[in-house]
Amino acid sequence: QVQLVESGGGLMQPGGSLRLSCLASGFTSDYGAITWFRQVPGKEREGVSCISSSGSVTYYADSVKGRFTTSRDNAKKVVYLQMNSLMLEDTAVYYCATSQIPYCPGNWAKYRYNYRGQGTQVTVSL
Repeated sequence: QVQLVESGGGLMQPGGSLRLSCLASGFTSDYGAITWFRQVPGKEREGVSCISSSGSVTYYADSVKGRFTTSRDNAKKVVYLQMNSLMLEDTAVYYCATSQIPYCPGNWAKYRYNYRGQGTQVTVSL
């Protein structure tokens, strides 16, 4: 059974840091490029970052550039999202997604992926 499971969310004050993990399981081949999204109830989902299958290419939304970093450990089948300098507006449910393609699509932030996890809540609050 193909699964993406996110973890690492929680409550943090502004300026703090969190590291999210996305664990892939059940894929019979490379689990591909991974995109992180976030969503706030009532708002459209936002593409946060994408990392290619090899980890050599990454993309970020303007809203998180310089603060968030995505990386991956293919031996462990885990993709990370390191979030620093958290802001109130980073509050959302974060989830990871893939379509098992090795590269980030040109429209990675809007692409409809085949698989996604259930998400992990990140709350930034005073």
